[in-house]
Amino acid sequence: MGSKVKRELLKTPRGTRDLLESELSVVRKIQKTAQEFSSYYGFQEIQTPHFEHAELFGASLGESTDVVEKQTYTFRTRGGDALVLRPEGTVPAVRAYFEHGLGSWPQPVMLYYSGSFFRHESPQKGRFREFNQFGLEILGEELAVAEATIIRVCSLIFKELGIETSLELNTLGDKECRPTWKKELVAFYRKHFEKLCKDCKRRFKENPLRLLDCKEPSCQEFKAKAPQMLEYVCEECKAHFKEVLEFMDSLELPYRLNPQLVRGFDYYTRTVFEFVTTGKTEAEGETGGPASPSASQGGKRVELGGGGRYDYLAQVLAGKDLAAAGAALGIDRIAELVSSRPEEKDRAQLLKTERPQVFLIQLGMAAKRKILSLMEDFRKARIPLAQSLSKDSLRGQLRLASKLGVEFSLIMGQKEALEGTIIIRNMDSGMQETLPVAKALERLKLKFK
Repeated sequence: MGSKVKRELLKTPRGTRDLLESELSVVRKIQKTAQEFSSYYGFQEIQTPHFEHAELFGASLGESTDVVEKQTYTFRTRGGDALVLRPEGTVPAVRAYFEHGLGSWPQPVMLYYSGSFFRHESPQKGRFREFNQFGLEILGEELAVAEATIIRVCSLIFKELGIETSLELNTLGDKECRPTWKKELVAFYRKHFEKLCKDCKRRFKENPLRLLDCKEPSCQEFKAKAPQMLEYVCEECKAHFKEVLEFMDSLELPYRLNPQLVRGFDYYTRTVFEFVTTGKTEAEGETGGPASPSASQGGKRVELGGGGRYDYLAQVLAGKDLAAAGAALGIDRIAELVSSRPEEKDRAQLLKTERPQVFLIQLGMAAKRKILSLMEDFRKARIPLAQSLSKDSLRGQLRLASKLGVEFSLIMGQKEALEGTIIIRNMDSGMQETLPVAKALERLKLKFK
């Protein structure tokens, strides 16, 4: 017999772990919940390889970001190819969009994914070198409805899991207005250069925006006093961010503006957001009401997920324009919260994916906001539906509804949005009737019971 394996080799590598049945059941519950909400809201699943070409991430995430500089697992194959274990999911999704010609699909393309990702960082509670994420991407949509849809789905996933979160939002502007802010940021930090931590001194020279991403206590005072992007944002970016906030108000989603929020990657532009918590669940405290800084001040700040808009990423990867937005949720941290709370009553089983029976048609921004809010009522009523919030043409939406073979189309314009009504159209006979939204919903519930 050969020599015995060293005892230390019988342990998982640092920053990794085994998941046994009790832990896996929680992870599966989270993934199942996220998948069901995402599928209902129109996202399709994608799976990408666990490793990609190394240059793909260096160019897109930013060579001076902590992930690329310190945390990627890179290696060379026997054939000499430089590969990297995927540190995040957005870049592979955009790569797949171009590789498989998804630009020829009806736009936007809405994707979700779940799986392992890898970063060589210091392991700590809720943070591993191999970690699980659930991600959402909307590719080919420049309107604020993309961010609104992603934030809406993420918030519903947290609510279904009984986790109380606070939503933080910021805008990073675009290539037109961000340089002015960056110039002011550099001027501000130059005055305090000698007091910055070692990493921030390097960030100052290589990528000043990363200064606001610093977690060192000694640098927090400078972050709080640094120039804010909101003071320099151009009118176009300001209007876009205003639309995002109007969607939040329409959906009754409390939020807090966080001017220090920049996220960790260079590809973000305009809207960025994060869901944070102090570990409280619905079982321990009431949810709702206006958002406050409590998630970051009342206890240790725990980031459960976040994302934003990345309209320039496709230019870096493929030299093509592709407006897009996305988010990722940290399954490991969410699982810790779910596992640590007392057993709660079984929640109602979510609607399984079915062939849509109803198509929601909207005309105008007010109707878009109302329809996005109404979709949750249809999900709870177990009515399978389809929609195309990015389209504005009545004819185009009716054509899509006809192609899907739905029995009814529900039409809402500016007038109906103001009056709280909706038009029910029988797709076979063409007959139409205008009803209050609640009455229309009740009629459809009886129809599809």
